[in-house]
Amino acid sequence: MSRVAVVGCGVVGAAIAYELSQIPGLTITVFDRQLPAQAATGAALGVLMGIISHKVKGKAWQLRLASMQRYETLIPELEAIAGCNIPWNRNGILKLCFAEEDLAKWQTLAETRKSQGWPLEILDAAQLPNQYPYLNPDSISAAIYSPRDRQVDPVALTRALVTAAERNGVTFHFNAAVETVTCSPGSNNSQICAQLQTTAGNFEIDWLVVAAGLGSTPLTAALQQSIEIRPVLGQALHLQLDQPLGILEKQPVITGDDVHIVPLGSNQYWVGATVEFAAAEEIVADEAQLQTVLEQAIAFCPALAKATVLKTWSGLRPRPEGRPAPIIGPLPGYSNVLLATGHYRNGVLLAPATAQMIRQLITTE
Repeated sequence: MSRVAVVGCGVVGAAIAYELSQIPGLTITVFDRQLPAQAATGAALGVLMGIISHKVKGKAWQLRLASMQRYETLIPELEAIAGCNIPWNRNGILKLCFAEEDLAKWQTLAETRKSQGWPLEILDAAQLPNQYPYLNPDSISAAIYSPRDRQVDPVALTRALVTAAERNGVTFHFNAAVETVTCSPGSNNSQICAQLQTTAGNFEIDWLVVAAGLGSTPLTAALQQSIEIRPVLGQALHLQLDQPLGILEKQPVITGDDVHIVPLGSNQYWVGATVEFAAAEEIVADEAQLQTVLEQAIAFCPALAKATVLKTWSGLRPRPEGRPAPIIGPLPGYSNVLLATGHYRNGVLLAPATAQMIRQLITTE
């Protein structure tokens, strides 16, 4: 038996727990300071921009591809095991282009995706009013439609992953903090993490997987191998309209200028964006910035001006400092510590592929 401890139960940690729960001979325990799907996962919109991203090769593309393929089987699999419904928009993503945008790069991407077997459709300004009459034709020069990209409810997904993992024998300790880690010398000048001391008790371990987002920095600092991850604020609104935008069964996610409009059904929509910050000691939600996000959405979708705001919320995205996101792989200096953190804006998108990579690293060893 190998004892695996996963620290963090956002969508990434929950996906890892579920993936590992399918391996015979593993005892898996998950720890989180909060309930599942809090922090970055609780504030995410679940927009899965895989095909429409400009990543076309290398690890960044392979991660997206693996996740997009896995999601098609994962959602029905989890719904069957957990006995729940996971809101899952399969109507694609519509990326809006504005006057100053160069369409040549999109034409190149469409050709690349076609060679890879993925469709992308470029719509000019004349085509948009017929298909998307609720968009403002004065502000949009063209649009890119990706029918194979998706959107999923991150909280419902994470809860289903937890339920499915529990049914496969995974133990979860919520509202439990890791206090100290006991390590011992290993081979080749490496260290081995042997025990976690937590507020839920002490646990002997063979593997430690750090999937704690912003909490990964203090945990790795305690191991003398600090991984610097900085917070970036994301903000969103939950809106109610009297009428749906277009045909209810054919509404894609709409994105423009990094602002997303996510249809939820029942004439309800999420509108949100990630707000970049320079170095700041404390990041707090700013109502004026949230209003700017809403105004941006109204500029290309005027019907939103009549919406009722049901709820607003915010959360911090974990962005690695000085290195690409995400960080997946061994912690330097340790033979049994794996990192699965710092996914920035793509935690929901890359959770399945991250879980597959962690599974491969553990099973290879």
